[in-house]
Amino acid sequence: MASRADNIASNLSLANFSKASELKQRIWFTIGALVVFRFLSFVPLPGVNPLILESLYDQTRGGILDLFNAFSGGSLERMSLIALGVMPYITASIVVQLAASLHPALMALKKEGESGRKKLNQYTRYGTVFLCAVQGWFLATGLEAYGAQSGLQAVVDPGLLFKVVAVISLVGGTMFLLWLGEQITSRGIGNGVSLIIMAGIVAQFPTFIANLFEGGRTGSVSPFVIFGLIAMVVFLILFISFMERAQRRLLIQYPKRASQRGMMQADRSHLPLKINTAGVIPPIFASSLLLLPLTISQFAGQTVDTTSFGGSMIVTLNQYLQHGQPIYLALYAAGIMFFSFFYTAVVFNPEETAENLKKNGGFIPGIRPGKNTANYLDYVLTRITVIGAVYLTLVCVIPEWVIAQTGVQLFLGGTSLLIVVNVTVDTISQIQSHLLAHQYGDLIKKAKLKGRLR
Repeated sequence: MASRADNIASNLSLANFSKASELKQRIWFTIGALVVFRFLSFVPLPGVNPLILESLYDQTRGGILDLFNAFSGGSLERMSLIALGVMPYITASIVVQLAASLHPALMALKKEGESGRKKLNQYTRYGTVFLCAVQGWFLATGLEAYGAQSGLQAVVDPGLLFKVVAVISLVGGTMFLLWLGEQITSRGIGNGVSLIIMAGIVAQFPTFIANLFEGGRTGSVSPFVIFGLIAMVVFLILFISFMERAQRRLLIQYPKRASQRGMMQADRSHLPLKINTAGVIPPIFASSLLLLPLTISQFAGQTVDTTSFGGSMIVTLNQYLQHGQPIYLALYAAGIMFFSFFYTAVVFNPEETAENLKKNGGFIPGIRPGKNTANYLDYVLTRITVIGAVYLTLVCVIPEWVIAQTGVQLFLGGTSLLIVVNVTVDTISQIQSHLLAHQYGDLIKKAKLKGRLR
């Protein structure tokens, strides 16, 4: 039976794909939804001058705006209806997950199953609307004051009406993206929100390629640097793909049970522990916290006299926290390490896992059930989290260092590269699962047909 399953999995080909009509419909629906997302990223926010905004945005590059702009596919730079992207939803979902792991009431709600999950999702949506409204109001207020020092005005007609219209538009844009992501998840292929983020990141790939080869043509970038950057990106993609699928499998054994033939057999399974349990959360948190003071100082630098004591401190802070600076890289690496352990502790609960194993009669060979099993799981998880934290640090810090040394802006930073590879691997796995289910369905139909003929 196992060999037959292996043969079926190995025979997944384009011929099998052409027969899977439902899978093709799902893929076409996903592509159409992503095209709609890209069109929306070019619809400007009412009352904003895009030409002046582009020149002002170039003056504040290097802050947290670049991170949000990468996740929104350039929508923030163009100040479109979906300028906030799905970042408010990600922030709200992280807050709800943390609260569900720490607050007793939400923890009990999490254990209720499907009904509890729906309530938590509803709380996440409420939090998304609230964050969108708050961020939209501050964004509209900042746009009105944006460029006042240089004499430029990004907003055509500033005032209360512009702020209200901007907040409504931004909230509506983000909630439409969430609805679009839910439609992709239910009627398409892959995780909708993750695919939207990946589409926004990959959309900047042609611009990066064009700028890179244009630099090679003009001589500003040497051919050796171009080849080295391409080789580094390919190596990082392969390395991330390997590490994201790497796991520590703990043997779980269950008591002997009677089989159909009357023999006593012991069931065995494995508890997979991913090397990178925290996913892409640590780089996102670390970069957000680290770039926040830099962004604030950049905005403050437009209205503060740089010759004064406060102004000189702002200039010094900008210099030390620039991309590629030793202090920036050290703080970035430390933040990734910290959040890797913190979020892993929130996501995986050794005591709860050990208790579930004990209730089902499972145990790890050589380890007593209960508290000893929980301590052993915590010991193993801590060791593999060290490897995962070092891996995340290398993947995120190396591109930053390369950018500082070469002066070439990579279209994919460490966080963006992790998201693209993770989403791609997950989507391909789902496509393979659909193809495998389709082949199993064909085999069942053939078996029933042969049975009727006999």
